[in-house]
Amino acid sequence: MAEITFRKVYLKKRFPLAISRGVIEGAENLFISIAENGHIGWGEVAPGATEGAATTEEAEAMLRGVTGSEFDTGAIHDVWDRAYEAGVAPCALAGLDMALWDLKARQAGMPLYSLLGLARRGVPTSLTVGINSPDVVRERVPLLLEKGAKALKIKLGSPEGIEADKAMYAAVVESVGDADVVLRVDANGGWSLDDARHMMGWLAERRAEYIEQPLVRGAEDQLVDLFKDRALPIFVDESCRMSGDIPGFADRVDGVNLKLMKCGGITEALRIVATARAFGLKTMIGCMGESAVSIAAGASIGALFDYIDLDSHLNLDPDPADGAPLVDGVTLPADRPGHGGDLPDA
Repeated sequence: MAEITFRKVYLKKRFPLAISRGVIEGAENLFISIAENGHIGWGEVAPGATEGAATTEEAEAMLRGVTGSEFDTGAIHDVWDRAYEAGVAPCALAGLDMALWDLKARQAGMPLYSLLGLARRGVPTSLTVGINSPDVVRERVPLLLEKGAKALKIKLGSPEGIEADKAMYAAVVESVGDADVVLRVDANGGWSLDDARHMMGWLAERRAEYIEQPLVRGAEDQLVDLFKDRALPIFVDESCRMSGDIPGFADRVDGVNLKLMKCGGITEALRIVATARAFGLKTMIGCMGESAVSIAAGASIGALFDYIDLDSHLNLDPDPADGAPLVDGVTLPADRPGHGGDLPDA
């Protein structure tokens, strides 16, 4: 029988992250350890109301309800199905699921990517530029370039409107200069249909590679019009949570962005990738406010994705975890048994 324990840790951001829905300075995350036969697997929950559990207390209560102090890990897919059917929030389920995969890989003495038949590789991760004034952008972008950024994800959808978006984006382009850096845009549902169409045309002329979540979740019907004459590839994020969501908008987007906290962990992430590929869609993996534990879990399946946005741990002051190094612009899992993430002081 396995023993599960919980630990709450506040993750403070080095730079507050501003997106279309507000500003995030930090948050309390829930870390999960599962011990069995001398091995320990680690998982992490980044709570959120949109992910089904707004606090670490809610997430822990849900997990205790399906595991108790000791439980039989059994087959990971069976554990996932039982917890999902019991109503465990996706973000809480993600923490349990990645801890189970970490434990199984450690017991096998294999890195998780190898256990899953994958290579230890990924494409360069985007480093995020939150909504800020042009002056702040000119200060922040050089710091990201110093970290070795190969791609930047610019958060737009400013409450001040598209003119503010244009001024901020122009400051990013200016700050990047001649550097060999790809520019990507995430509006987090902050635009109307007309603004999205206008901005996509404007951005396409200024180095942008794609646009993520141009319209608010719930407006997927409007994506049909936007998709017809799109100036940039369209990815959905908030609109896509589980594999079952994909068929409903597969005819109006170019790709999907999954997050472990949205879908309930690695088990469902694998299903999302398979479903997206079946419909001819591109794939991306992103993150919430997560430490290196959860980022390493995501990076362990990085070889499956066309685009990667696993960078939240790089903006923590400090990151209490380790196991997800940035190597030549690529977020990789530490090359050791398990998913690579660990909480050293636990």
